[in-house]
Amino acid sequence: MKITKYEHACFTVEIDGKVLVVDPGNFTKDLNITDSVVGIVITHPHADHFDPAVISDLFDKNPDSLLISLSSVTDQMPNHASKVVNPGDSVTAGPFNLSFFGGLHAPIHETMQTGTNVGVMINDTVYYPGDSFTVPERPIEVLALPVSGPWLKTGDVIDYILATKPKKAFLTHDGLNADSGKHMYGQWLSGSAEKLGTDIIVLNPGQSIEA
Repeated sequence: MKITKYEHACFTVEIDGKVLVVDPGNFTKDLNITDSVVGIVITHPHADHFDPAVISDLFDKNPDSLLISLSSVTDQMPNHASKVVNPGDSVTAGPFNLSFFGGLHAPIHETMQTGTNVGVMINDTVYYPGDSFTVPERPIEVLALPVSGPWLKTGDVIDYILATKPKKAFLTHDGLNADSGKHMYGQWLSGSAEKLGTDIIVLNPGQSIEA
């Protein structure tokens, strides 16, 4: 299983030449759109995770692919094949078995409404919470770990590592950080993660790891 990070919150997972795209938003300008995409997962409808233009480009090249998300996303893409999911649901797309968790976006402030969000577990191996700190209550081999945004602070991220105990965690949701800051986050988090035996990985856009 090959995991490739793209700008901000987007990454792909590849198995046997088939690709799952997760959260291609309007910060993601570097996504390599191939003709091997079988599924597109969107955790919630915020623009930095969901760009309808990118979804349309993906479907143009992959007309048999499936958009998998909340109804607040799929309702905006009526001309594309989709599957509405909620927490507790499971879906299969090609070689990918997907399970969904959570339900709510992490709060930013009591004066702001943030809406719904689902975390996704991919093949019982890779977990991404979207904009939340939902713990799936099952073992996580690779955690896609959000590290920057208006809804979190570094202490929350450390607590989340301690709660989920992944074997590996690669940093994501980092489009608001300068490149030098991204590596600084890796240094800050590694100290706490080492106590659990968790390997913190800082990937530049386009870089990959194996799971």
